[in-house]
Amino acid sequence: MEREKIDIKTPEFVSLQFQSAGLGSRAAAFIIDQILLSIANILIVIGFLLLIYGFSSLSFYSYELMFSIPFAIMLIVLFILNWAYYVVLEYFSGGKTVGKRIVGIRVIQDNGHSITLLSSFIRNLLRIIDSLPAYYLLGMFMVFFHSKNKRLGDLVAGTIVVHERRKKKNKLSAIEKEIKARGLSKESLLLDEWVLRSLGEKEWKLVHTYCHRVLNLPSAERKLLTIQLAQRLFPKIEQLEKDKTTEELENIIFVLYLYLKEEWEFDFS
Repeated sequence: MEREKIDIKTPEFVSLQFQSAGLGSRAAAFIIDQILLSIANILIVIGFLLLIYGFSSLSFYSYELMFSIPFAIMLIVLFILNWAYYVVLEYFSGGKTVGKRIVGIRVIQDNGHSITLLSSFIRNLLRIIDSLPAYYLLGMFMVFFHSKNKRLGDLVAGTIVVHERRKKKNKLSAIEKEIKARGLSKESLLLDEWVLRSLGEKEWKLVHTYCHRVLNLPSAERKLLTIQLAQRLFPKIEQLEKDKTTEELENIIFVLYLYLKEEWEFDFS
């Protein structure tokens, strides 16, 4: 079945096009995640049992073991792992669990922005309902018949699962050659995850336009444009514009370009 194309209007009035992830790709990602979680669960159980047997002569099937504090701690750890896995990875890894990353899908907000912590928590909390009556039957039914392949958790949380847009693999552009010549990389400017999340499509378009124009500008115009953009962006990324040379300001903006292009520069074909 051909993947459903979805047009999304962002709050910045930018039109984005995505392809919704269908039942097959979502099921494949879920199976991969469940295999990884199963392995982790088995290792945790074995680890706790070895710990218990190391300090106790209790039998594995004894009631004393079932109601012991270590056993209770093990159950709590397993519960946290199986629920936090999805919430934490979706929020801190751009909407992608390990399974989603392998399959090439991700979770985003309905407005095209990265998923929030609250939305991730809500959509994964509702896995309880989506898994009813058994084997995710309700969730699969919803994904298969919904026009945007949403399960109940997506509807309530305001999220959608989409296929990753293919990144362009063209030869290096002029700005990329300049960045390479200056020896710049993302390691040249370490930015916190929450700082990056404060930057959206609007900031990307500003940085993208600047980087593809600045190299062709006369010196005076280049300096003025660099200062103006720095004054606008640097407060958002906790960088000081004062007492920096034009080249230092350019370097920071160029590295910011490297960060943002991973999120926003794609081929929609």
